[in-house]
Formats: sequence, structure tokens, C-alpha cells
Amino acid sequence: MTVECTSRQPWDMIRPEIKEFAPYVPGRSIAEIRQELGLGQVVKMASNENPLGASPMVKKTVQKRADLVFRYPQPNSPDLTQALGRHLQVPEDRFVVGNGSDEIIDLLIRILARPGLDRIVVFDPSFSIYTLQARLCGVELTRVPLQSDFSFPFSSLLSTVDQDTSMVFVTSPDNPSGHTATKKELIDLSQHLPTHTMLIIDEAYIEFADQPQLYSPLSELPSLDNIVLLRTFSKLYGLAGLRLGYGIMPPWLTDLMHRVKLPFSVNLLAEAAGLAALQDSHFVQASREAVHQGRQHLTKDLSGLGWRVYPSQANFLLVRPSCPAEQLVNELLKKGFIIRGLNSYGLPDFVRISIGTEAENRGLVRACQEIQEAYA
Repeated sequence: MTVECTSRQPWDMIRPEIKEFAPYVPGRSIAEIRQELGLGQVVKMASNENPLGASPMVKKTVQKRADLVFRYPQPNSPDLTQALGRHLQVPEDRFVVGNGSDEIIDLLIRILARPGLDRIVVFDPSFSIYTLQARLCGVELTRVPLQSDFSFPFSSLLSTVDQDTSMVFVTSPDNPSGHTATKKELIDLSQHLPTHTMLIIDEAYIEFADQPQLYSPLSELPSLDNIVLLRTFSKLYGLAGLRLGYGIMPPWLTDLMHRVKLPFSVNLLAEAAGLAALQDSHFVQASREAVHQGRQHLTKDLSGLGWRVYPSQANFLLVRPSCPAEQLVNELLKKGFIIRGLNSYGLPDFVRISIGTEAENRGLVRACQEIQEAYA
């Protein structure tokens, strides 16, 4: 059999959406800033990490389990799934554990949205991974602008949804604003969507809310077959470097996810760390208190500079400074503080500031005061 020769090259066979693909751009690291600016100490308040680091119990567990890294982990992380079920009082058959919640997002899009046929609806701005993975999967994505105060225009979203909409993503608490929908609003939204449309609620920051039960529909999931909740160990539990997250969803969808999910995507150390993190209730409570107090104090102090600070239920604040945002980011870098400029979100006049330790928060406020005085 002879294969006809053509002038095409391997590059010509690449999918068009891949050729034009722009990757996710993470925040700059402490090591990068130290090297670039020659700084001895750098405080990172840009990536919404736990200001207290990781639990001592987690560190000990990872060290103990290090001798077993030559072994494969169990597929689908059954021990962690059982622990999550006990912790949240949710049946085990509703959990899918992944390599960060990003893996869960990717799998949901691959399973629920048909390329060239279905559509995904998100708010704008929102977490860029929704857009990137939809594009990678060849699925159309429609953006619905947030209100001017960054609240959710659910009526506008519902008017955008149609019979081709397979998925709707809502991040609550939202990133980068920290705005949070109530449980009632989210349940009402799910009940007004077409029966075939899944509502994906990204709750990466829900555990930092003052009263999470007022915002999360977790307790109502048994009666809601079109809702998926996404959660992570990266934020409250301080495991961002180990990549561990999970989804809570109807059992029929859990079954499909486990069929297509790569068998060992969650490594042995990550699962062990997750189990230890759930057990260390003292560290979890200390982390919550540090964020709640820091959020309150930073809001008061930055507002005192004449800056607009938006209400937040997350471990970060959306801030509109009276000085140029880009100048603020750059001047803070020189002083050893990394915060997040929001040009990539289409918000060039805003910054996002992660809550730090008490000392870090005080240092940041002093630096902001100096920059504000120099600008004025």
C-alpha cells in the first residue's frame, strides 16, 4: 500500500486553536524577584496562599511517607475520599479527587461539553483556566460581564443561556473580587437553568467565608442533580505545591469522571498530606482566624488611604488605589512586596492583595502609605 506524499509538515497538522493558544500566566515567584531586584527578603501577597504556610502535621506526614514514593498510589484516592465524606458529611460516591481542582475542571469540560456543538457560559472577569480549557477542548465560551460593583448579574446570565449551553461556571467567592453569592441565589440559578445544563460552582475560597454555610449549597446537593462543587487543598490547607483538589457531584458524573481520569494523577504524598490536613483542626482554625483578622485590618487600613477596598469573603482583597495600579505594583516590588496587578483580568486600575501574616500586613500598609505620600 502506497501513501500519497504531500508537502504538509507536522506543524500543519496541529489544531488551529493550539497554534494560537496563550498559556496561563502565573504570578512571579519570590526567588525570581529576589534575583531580579537583589532583595534579601521578599513577601509574597499575590497568589492567595495560606499566610501560615502548611500544617506541622502535614510536614511530619510527608516526611514519614517519603520512603514509599517508589510505590504507585491507589487509583482515585479512596482513603482521602472516605475522609472527605466524613469531614463534609457527604456520601463517598459524590467525590472525585484530582491533581488540583484544575484537573477536575478540565475533565468536566471534556465530559460535559461537545466540541463544535455545546457552549460554556462564564462571568467576566473570571478564573482564566475556564477559558483556556474550553479553548483547548474546542468548546465555545461566552462571557457575561459582572456588575460595576463586581456582583453577579444572574438575570443577564440566564438570558444568555440557551439549549446549546452545557455548562455554567460561577466562582464563589469570586476571583479577583471576593464577592460571594448566597446559597439561595445559587440554588435559584440551578433551578432556572435548562435541565441538561450543569452549574459548576468553584468554591476554592469558600472556607474563608465568615459563615460558609450561608453561601455554599453543599447541604442541599442530594436534591440538586445539576450542581458540581469544586474545592481545593491549595488555599486554606496550604498545599498549593502538592496540587490537590476535588469535586463534589452527582454519582452518575463521578462514575464518568473515574472512567476517563488518569489513574495516578494524585501522587502518594499529596494524598497523605490531604489526609493529615483534614485532621489538623487546630491549624485550620488558626488559618481561618488569621485571614479573618487580616482581612478586617487590611480593609480598614487601606481604606484609610482613600483607596476603594471591595468587600471580600476570600483570603484576598480587590483594591482600587488612588495612585496608578501599575506604579503601585512596581514600587511595592522594590520594597519587597509582591501583589497582583490585574491587567490580565481587564482591570488595569485595580490590584489584588492576598492576606498575609499580621507582620506582613502591617509592613504592606506602611509601604503603601509611603508610595501614596510620594504620589500625592
